[in-house]
Amino acid sequence: MTLDFLPESLQTKLTAYVQLLRLDRPIGTLLLLWPTYWALWLAAGDGMPSLANVIIFTLGVFMMRAAGCAINDFADRKVDGHVKRTRARPLATGRISAAEAVILFLVLALLSFVMVVFFTNTLTLYLSFGGLVLAFIYPFMKRFTHLPQLFLGAAFSWAIPMAWAAEANEVTRIAWLLFTANVLWTVAYDTLYAMVDRDDDLKIGVKSTAILFGEADKAIVGILQVLTVLILVLVGPQAELGVFYYLGLLGMASLFGYQQYLIRFRQRDACFKAFLNNQWAGASVFLGLFLDMLVR
Repeated sequence: MTLDFLPESLQTKLTAYVQLLRLDRPIGTLLLLWPTYWALWLAAGDGMPSLANVIIFTLGVFMMRAAGCAINDFADRKVDGHVKRTRARPLATGRISAAEAVILFLVLALLSFVMVVFFTNTLTLYLSFGGLVLAFIYPFMKRFTHLPQLFLGAAFSWAIPMAWAAEANEVTRIAWLLFTANVLWTVAYDTLYAMVDRDDDLKIGVKSTAILFGEADKAIVGILQVLTVLILVLVGPQAELGVFYYLGLLGMASLFGYQQYLIRFRQRDACFKAFLNNQWAGASVFLGLFLDMLVR
């Protein structure tokens, strides 16, 4: 769909908003969405999660990911212009102001919060405050620690206890196992993402796990991937899951192996391709889980 019927200035502004909120790049939304769906379907037990919760958390993930992108670009507005991958972002080029980015973050976060207040339960409401704090502080962590990926992992995983609470009105041990697995997985794939920018980040003084791990980056990413699969294997018997679930985990493990092959020379484009591949790893687990629930 084109926007040719709109004035050119408005087209330019809307395009900049789309780029700021990454509406043209859904990979981050999918990486958030699949683990949220894991939690919703597992929390529902033998049945299907409520349609209301599926809609609420799908919209919530979409809005909070967009909000996170807005506050991330606000935090990075003075360094993005020095990084090859990010130099064309709207704040770096001046097409969107810092104030506009903050306003978009606040509006999207408020809309997400309103959905939680009116359509879920008290426990989910309490948990939502933690998610909002994590979404806000993550973009600034790369100034202070080489582990910003760990904070991203917590932010990207917080929807798991929230979704579980919304569906079951409690947060069980299985939910926290999923949370832990997802934190490890997020650190792994965001390290792949950081490997793309490592040379630029070293020049401008931005910290990341890719810099921290150094020559051990591939091995540590591999260890994190193995731990992710092992923890998800532990979820199986506790949730009384069957063969389809384990086939989904096998799919994830196979894709992790493929990612290790891609990054073997640490080439920028290959590392980015390996990062993108993680959307299919999350989908593989959900497909296995969904099929397992379907045949019960």
